[in-house]
Amino acid sequence: MKKRAILALLVILFAGQSFAQRKKSNTMELTKDKNHYTFNLSDMVTRQKVSYQNKFGILIAADLYIPKDFDSSKKYATIIVGPPYGGVKEQGAGIYAQNMAERGFIALAFDPSFKGFSGGEPRNASSPDIFVEDFSAAVDFMGTRDFINRNKIGVIGMCGSGGFSLSAAASDRRIKAVATVSMYDIARAEANGWKDSMTEEQRNKRLDDIGEQRWKDFGKTPALNPKGAPEKFDENTNPISREFAEYYSTPRGYHPNSLTQHTVASSSSMMNFPILTHLKSISPRPILLIIGETAHSRYFSEDIYKMAAEPKELYIVPNAGHVDLYDKVELIPFDKLETFFKENLK
Repeated sequence: MKKRAILALLVILFAGQSFAQRKKSNTMELTKDKNHYTFNLSDMVTRQKVSYQNKFGILIAADLYIPKDFDSSKKYATIIVGPPYGGVKEQGAGIYAQNMAERGFIALAFDPSFKGFSGGEPRNASSPDIFVEDFSAAVDFMGTRDFINRNKIGVIGMCGSGGFSLSAAASDRRIKAVATVSMYDIARAEANGWKDSMTEEQRNKRLDDIGEQRWKDFGKTPALNPKGAPEKFDENTNPISREFAEYYSTPRGYHPNSLTQHTVASSSSMMNFPILTHLKSISPRPILLIIGETAHSRYFSEDIYKMAAEPKELYIVPNAGHVDLYDKVELIPFDKLETFFKENLK
């Protein structure tokens, strides 16, 4: 037991050291919060830092959001929130967890493995299996709290976590309801390209490049793909890249732990392992797919809606893009999420 405690402490210390190093090397001014949260803490909730291990032994760092009127004699429904692909819990995932806690749920926002303050080596690796497992590990943790009703566990997956949350629900029947926001199926996008436009020749070329990079990486710190959100952008920047940059590369959503990069070698795993093969097995548990009317990623949610079995709902947010639903609370349909989970976590 002592060995486990020491190991957990070392992982936390390492994560903190990595964070400090990145903070030192980045000159971005943070205006929101001295602890780098991109939003203010609500006076209706409390926030606690927690940690737990997933089945691979990786220590997961998370924030627990609890309503101020919390009664320890009761058992609560819980909502687990996964951040966008490349994001961390101090950004949009925390906003969603906080708002769900304001509505009476116990909510958890976590850093995925290899990211933020969570453990895992090499840093910024990406794994379809492990990212799906991170949701089930959160279910393990929350379901062993005395104040949580195990039959009332729901999840929200944002962007890339949307695909991972659906995959988790397909294999983990303890998840009773799942909602996605601005969903990306990262595995599909990596395997087939944007809107399934990648040719077999292009796929083979990319795999060849990844193979060459693995030889270069051997015994070294793995190389990273280019940033999904460029640090510098203007009106000539690709519209999708600019949309991400306006969030991740400005004080609006910037966090030094959120690099929007993954190791080059990780891509081959995503290209080779589809994560939504058993999507229909989520039924009869409900699925809610929330997407902005003008989101570039809209086709992912629309395709999942066609593929999934009932009960399911596609909810279109008027005048909203993909990233708008990360943090623009005036657009995010929190009332819809509250109704969905209260009706389905009975």
